[in-house]
Amino acid sequence: MPTWLLKSAALAGLSLLACTAQANPFLPVQNLTFSNYTGLFGPKNPFSVVNPVGWTGGTGLISIDAPGTATVDVQANGNSYPVYGPFADPPSGGNFIQADGNPAYETSFNQVVTGLIVGQAYDLSFWQAAGQQVGFTGATTEQWIVALGGSGFQLTCCVNDPVWGPVDTYSNPGADIQVTPLMNTASEGVTPWQYVTVTLTASATTETLRFLAWGNNGSEANLPPTVFLAGVNGATVPEPETLSLFALALLGFGASRLRRPAKRDAED
Repeated sequence: MPTWLLKSAALAGLSLLACTAQANPFLPVQNLTFSNYTGLFGPKNPFSVVNPVGWTGGTGLISIDAPGTATVDVQANGNSYPVYGPFADPPSGGNFIQADGNPAYETSFNQVVTGLIVGQAYDLSFWQAAGQQVGFTGATTEQWIVALGGSGFQLTCCVNDPVWGPVDTYSNPGADIQVTPLMNTASEGVTPWQYVTVTLTASATTETLRFLAWGNNGSEANLPPTVFLAGVNGATVPEPETLSLFALALLGFGASRLRRPAKRDAED
């Protein structure tokens, strides 16, 4: 390889490292696709029946779905239910969470995370989607409430909302709480998978990560706002977009170097 090309690659690599060095580390989460479990029944089934390794809670209307099961009722035991289709499997692959966002039927699911640095901000990325239970109608909204630390989500009823009427509110004292972008799902429709990132700051070396499905702004109206979650990301592998930027930078350096001799020849 020519020396100038090696130098160009080195400069591009240094630029890439300078950019990525400023990013927050990923929160170290395990069993990211809920594929390891110890329950008597596998997906699709209620969270507590599947019992995914490393995760706890999920005693409300929360199930773990296998690919291709969001729109069918194949559960062996419990309260899993189908949503309207077509509904695509998550881009991350593997199993995924399906949770009723109605506060009257939900609890959080959680994982204890260790080895954290107090005061350090951590990024947490995952896929979210939404749908509605078959047999129900009416437009819904959905999102995930994500917390690191605290003693657990506390739901309080009721506050009057101009759209939904009496609604619940949530709190988790002592936790860093973040909210994902709001999804708006049409009646009998779905909201496709979207990749989201939240940033959470550790207040102790060991914290509990909690996810709470939140629908209709906390309304208990029974129009099941179903929230999906997949591919919780705890890896530090560069994203494809980052690698593409590196390739573009390398090509840019090379093209610039190749143009210079041609310009000198023209001037001669």
